[in-house]
Amino acid sequence: MMEEAGRRGAGGKAELLQVLEARVKQLRADNISEVTISRLEDAPVWKNSCQCPAQKVVVLHPEGKKPDVEIREGDVSSLQVPSQPTRWVEKLKKEKRLKHKRELKLQQKFSLVLSPPGAEQTRLPALEPGQAAVTRESQGGDKAVPSKAGGNPKISSKFKTFRKSHKGVMTPAKSFPELDSCAPQGDGCSQPEKVPKMEPFEKLMEQLELNPQLDNKEDKKHRSNNLLMSYLETCIFLHQPERAHQSLMLYHNSKIKKKQLCINTYNIVMRGWAKMGALNQVGRFFLMLQEAGLKPNLDSYATALECMGRAKASVEVIQRCVEQLEEDGYHLNALFKDSIYEEDEREMVLKALRKIKPDFQPPSQSHSETCTTPLLRDFYSKEKPVSYPKLDFSVQELRKRFLQQLVIEASGVKTIKSVELVKPLTEQTLKARELLTALRCEWRKALLQSLREAKNHMAKRKSSHVSLYPYLCLLEDEEYVDIMLQSLSCLPAQGESLLILAKDLGTRVNNRFAIRRKSRKCLVKKIQKIYEDYIELLAKDTQPDNYLPREYWEKLEASSGVSLITRDCSWPNTLVVQLGALMVELLVQVIKMPSNILNPSLEPKLIPVLYHVYSFRSTRQIGFIKSHPILTQILSNASEITLTFDSFVMPMLCPPLPWTSARFGAYILIPTKLMRCLEGAVQHQLLLEKCPRSNLHAVLDSLNQLSNCPWKINQPVLDIVISIFNAKGSEKLNIPQPLSEAPKLSMGPSSPWNKSSMKRKLMQYKKKTAEMYSLRMDALYKLSIANHMRDKVFWFPHNMDFRGRTYPCPPHFNHLGSDVTRAILLFAEGKPLGPRGLDWLKIHLINLTGLKKRNSLRERLAYANEIMEEILDSADNPMTGRKWWMDTDEPWQVLACCMEIAQASRSPDPAAYVSHFPIHQDGSCNGLQHYAALGRDIVGATSVNLMPCDVPQDVYSDVAQQVEEFRKQDAQRGVKVAQVLDGFIGRKVVKQTVMTVVYGVTKYGGRLQIEKRLKEINGFPEEYIWEASHYLVRQVFNSLTEMFSGTREIQSWLTESAHLIAKSGKTVEWVTPLGLPIVQPYHRAKHTVLNTSFQTLNLNVHFDTNQKPDTIKQKNAFPPNFIHSLDSTHMMLTALHCYRRGLMFVSVHDCYWTHALTVDVMNQVCREQFVALHSQPILQDLSRFMLQKYCSNFPIDQMKNSAMEFENLVKVLARVPKTGDFDLHKVKKSTYFFS
Repeated sequence: MMEEAGRRGAGGKAELLQVLEARVKQLRADNISEVTISRLEDAPVWKNSCQCPAQKVVVLHPEGKKPDVEIREGDVSSLQVPSQPTRWVEKLKKEKRLKHKRELKLQQKFSLVLSPPGAEQTRLPALEPGQAAVTRESQGGDKAVPSKAGGNPKISSKFKTFRKSHKGVMTPAKSFPELDSCAPQGDGCSQPEKVPKMEPFEKLMEQLELNPQLDNKEDKKHRSNNLLMSYLETCIFLHQPERAHQSLMLYHNSKIKKKQLCINTYNIVMRGWAKMGALNQVGRFFLMLQEAGLKPNLDSYATALECMGRAKASVEVIQRCVEQLEEDGYHLNALFKDSIYEEDEREMVLKALRKIKPDFQPPSQSHSETCTTPLLRDFYSKEKPVSYPKLDFSVQELRKRFLQQLVIEASGVKTIKSVELVKPLTEQTLKARELLTALRCEWRKALLQSLREAKNHMAKRKSSHVSLYPYLCLLEDEEYVDIMLQSLSCLPAQGESLLILAKDLGTRVNNRFAIRRKSRKCLVKKIQKIYEDYIELLAKDTQPDNYLPREYWEKLEASSGVSLITRDCSWPNTLVVQLGALMVELLVQVIKMPSNILNPSLEPKLIPVLYHVYSFRSTRQIGFIKSHPILTQILSNASEITLTFDSFVMPMLCPPLPWTSARFGAYILIPTKLMRCLEGAVQHQLLLEKCPRSNLHAVLDSLNQLSNCPWKINQPVLDIVISIFNAKGSEKLNIPQPLSEAPKLSMGPSSPWNKSSMKRKLMQYKKKTAEMYSLRMDALYKLSIANHMRDKVFWFPHNMDFRGRTYPCPPHFNHLGSDVTRAILLFAEGKPLGPRGLDWLKIHLINLTGLKKRNSLRERLAYANEIMEEILDSADNPMTGRKWWMDTDEPWQVLACCMEIAQASRSPDPAAYVSHFPIHQDGSCNGLQHYAALGRDIVGATSVNLMPCDVPQDVYSDVAQQVEEFRKQDAQRGVKVAQVLDGFIGRKVVKQTVMTVVYGVTKYGGRLQIEKRLKEINGFPEEYIWEASHYLVRQVFNSLTEMFSGTREIQSWLTESAHLIAKSGKTVEWVTPLGLPIVQPYHRAKHTVLNTSFQTLNLNVHFDTNQKPDTIKQKNAFPPNFIHSLDSTHMMLTALHCYRRGLMFVSVHDCYWTHALTVDVMNQVCREQFVALHSQPILQDLSRFMLQKYCSNFPIDQMKNSAMEFENLVKVLARVPKTGDFDLHKVKKSTYFFS
């Protein structure tokens, strides 16, 4: 009863507070002054003047008197009339004070429980309700004395925000770290009588360095308000600061929306006014920042000084600005170290500063930081002279290639010839092509007219509201039409999802805008000038060779005094989809054609070319855009022989720009992210930008090394592939077949039973044809690009995913592709085979066949020599001989290798034969190798070839053997499914599950994998497939637990740690041994609904940081992602040391490629770097990092509710798994570690 009464009392007080707050709002509303505005118009666009004609807007008080302030149209002012305090207000304040004191008492009691016994308790000052953590100046403190000296009197008097004294310093509120040694003050708060004993927990807390790492609210605002920021950036790019200003004021004048704004939002609009020299407007923004409770940052002051340089402000105004900057804790030198400048902004800032300090010189831009990672301390030391390899090109050749690449990127698209077999030119084909040309001409005119009409209509709306209008002004109208018509040409016959089509169109506009933005900011000339000097490092006919590409580019950039980094603002996914959906609407509504275009006997009428239809995928209804069958027929008859790609799809014709930061590298003009991520996710980029520059050196240098590898086409293999592709493909050789080869749909008698059966068959048929079309088009793109590059040398720029795994940027054609793609790629630079090169070619061939996996290298070499007749026959007569190469695991790579062996063995001196062929060395279940090394697990290390052995160990066969032992035991006990499985358990059945267990596959996923394998076995009873797959997945997991006990313990610790971290409301973060910061971007889904004229589009966003972490994904993904970050670290270390030793090196994750001559050197480096990596205290460092990040600033409100959870989190993160006795240095002598 007492508890019930207490709850009722608490509820009553809460209701009373709500009533009081509502009454206060009502009273304040009654006291608002009347505002009379004579006329309000949209602010005119300023063209040649920095000031617009002002129109007075008089604000009258209730008494009818004129106020002291006149507001001019275009000015910004916040009118606040203080209301008189009433007894309701006082009562409300009193209630809040009492409530605050009760909270402080709870905090004190909780901190006493967690504090070590006997710890000295100090008192914190209690904040009164409503007292902010940010101290602000009084009204009088904001006023500045007008300048009496020379200069513009209006500017100096209006620019009041730069005051002589500044006290608005941000004071962060105290968080938990301070509370474990001091308790908050509260009236009547007493010490608890007993403190529970928690000795182990106390020791952990004592060892933990409690340095608060508060969540950056500015970052969260930046992420959540990305739509507004991109809109403001767009307006500023279009020289429309008035529009941006009005839109910002809608947020600033709203109490709720104002809280969403961050300092960068204000800075964007400030920069727009600064470009125009509008010092009054910039000054008002500093007042607005005070109103919003924000502190100006370095960019704010840089913008103000830039504006003063343009407006020729007086010395007094500049001096007050600099004084305020220094009072806020900044230094003038920081303006040139930490701020980003574009165009002439830096010169304008210097112009202003030299008015008050004529001798001022900005600090040099030299990047003196060196990588301090223990793993690479010796690598970056300059004690010994270092020489890096050169490319086999002259300076003039590389300069010519740069200009060719620049032309391709500036155009935005590249049209190439298709490899599809050209049909004979018939009268029907010629007529269809003429018809298409005429239709496209009409469609272009109609789209141009409709686009302009739509823009005129949108321009008449209120300019203060965020709209799509500015995004339709970024490019020329003709460019939008080109993008729409290009997407129409690529539309598949079965249609495309409206959402996917809208994303594609919006992304194309975004990419074109980024290219135009770089071009307009004069970056191209600056890049070209530095690149011409940079290639002297790479070219064979120049001297400098003791710099890494990044180091040399930074040196050149510093000496030139220019900065090539821009403030690009990424477009959120919702904006991309909305803009694309608008363009799809135009396409559907505007483009039409005559209904009788193919049959003149029909009645002529205009019909739409595109239709919006619905289709079901599973239980979901999906909106599709589908072309009319008449258009499909015309396109088929025309048999067009060209393909048009975005320029970033093509490999580069020159060495890529070196990565020098998270914002600069790869393509010349095309925007490229250092860390690829889900569309719209920004947390990775923000994390990289906060990371110390030197921490990224190793990652950037390894990406540059991979990117600088030149490639060429293996033309004989390409020609054979294209011939089979045009001969209707081959399922056996993995050459996709055309739709004409799709299995026919058999129609049976229409009976009730057959209807459901036919419906199922129809769905399967549609799925099969869709898959065939997708695979066929993918192969067409790859082969067409390869054919276009057949006589060229090219490069693949690289970036990485959020775990650090590297990928080539061109999406279709690269060395990470299928067997076919890898077979048609060669190193552009060749090296002699040397004494062991031919042997490595033969061993590599046997590795590709999938034969002799359990045999030693000597036995594989002997087998290759035995079958030389088959090898030579395959090379000489690939399509007419015995075709031995076709019956192997990787047939096309086998064929390419056969051709290389044939040429080398027939040369006069095989050791002198110059080979361009890449030799692969593949890790033996690399994920388990890293787990075994982490746990120093002897049994596990032996199973995955960390231990030297005479023959390679096969972990998949070992697991299959262990599962078979378990099956025999169960069969003897009478388990039916174990008896049924007799003779069916083999390596192939368990391989995929064993391979993916280390990467986080669950028992459910493993069961599906095994079920698929069992279905492929002829003779296995279908009725036992489900039960047998359940049984086998359990036994596979049991076998792995028994064989890799250390591995399972580490995996369990990582999983439990991630689970507790996610439950506390944080995402899992860590730092790789190379210093790369990583965050898992998995959050609960946020459903966003976008309305279009066709339908509503549902966007499920899983990376919104304002949503809680997805506990299941965070937990399940941490172990595989952590291991992926380790295998990428090992690859990067190997890449850097191979580069130091003059090797050509590329990788496909855990498969390393080099020339046959240098395989032995690469193997040595690979093993040395694996040992060096795992000699670091990786798990201990991870534990220390997580304790520091997640336990030193645990939110107080969560600790009050879940003290036990917090204690458990600390204990789990500190409980590093124990390791075994495996000697890690034995890896250096293991032949089959990578083989």
